[in-house]
Amino acid sequence: MPAVGRRVDVDQLVVARTIAERLGFKRVQLVHYYYRSDDTFPQPVFAVSEGVGGALVWYWPDIEKWARRTGRLLDET
Repeated sequence: MPAVGRRVDVDQLVVARTIAERLGFKRVQLVHYYYRSDDTFPQPVFAVSEGVGGALVWYWPDIEKWARRTGRLLDET
């Protein structure tokens, strides 16, 4: 039987630009900086490498948990 990957809600998939917007980062490059330099930053759930740029895709609940744990996303009250 073939291995089955992680099941995620596709409506919760986000790219770096969306992460930057939701976390209030002024530059999308900050997402890539954390991805490369912070071992606690979530791994992407999918990578598209076609064409020139490609794209990494993350699962928002993973990013949200990381952001709350590191103080980059505060609870809205």
